[in-house]
Amino acid sequence: MKTFNIRPARSDETGLVLDFIKKLAAYERCADDVVADEATLYHSLFVERSAEVVFGEEDGEVVGFALFFHNFSTFVGRKGMYLEDLFILPEKRGLGYGKALLKYVAELAVERGCGRMEWICLDWNESALSVYHSIGARPLSDWTVQRLEEPALKLFAALARGTEAEATLK
Repeated sequence: MKTFNIRPARSDETGLVLDFIKKLAAYERCADDVVADEATLYHSLFVERSAEVVFGEEDGEVVGFALFFHNFSTFVGRKGMYLEDLFILPEKRGLGYGKALLKYVAELAVERGCGRMEWICLDWNESALSVYHSIGARPLSDWTVQRLEEPALKLFAALARGTEAEATLK
């Protein structure tokens, strides 16, 4: 019988975190969008502690990961948990490991007094959506995700400050 264990990532595993991010991006058909590197991840995860990572291990071998951080809900009036990434190696799917990682993060959210837990899922990922619905998650059909990526973010910030000279894309 295989054993499954969940544990926090260690600072010497930044390369493994990046490897799983790249695997997730390839699965989501956006591998070229990954610009993170080990140094940036190390600083963000283990120095600033902007987010946390846990690994799921089957008999000591890492087979999945979850990356999450706190956000804040003004409507609830307290912090929430945002699950940025959840990924299980394709050959290890269907064994309950993804649901176990979700449960782990949900338990942390409850322990930390979070009012809710949120994440996004690609609309074509039927297997993940099935799992999410089975645990009671509901899609927010009236909301859409909006994103300013770095070039547009810098341009808008410069324009917002009224310094159009700084508003050139670099």
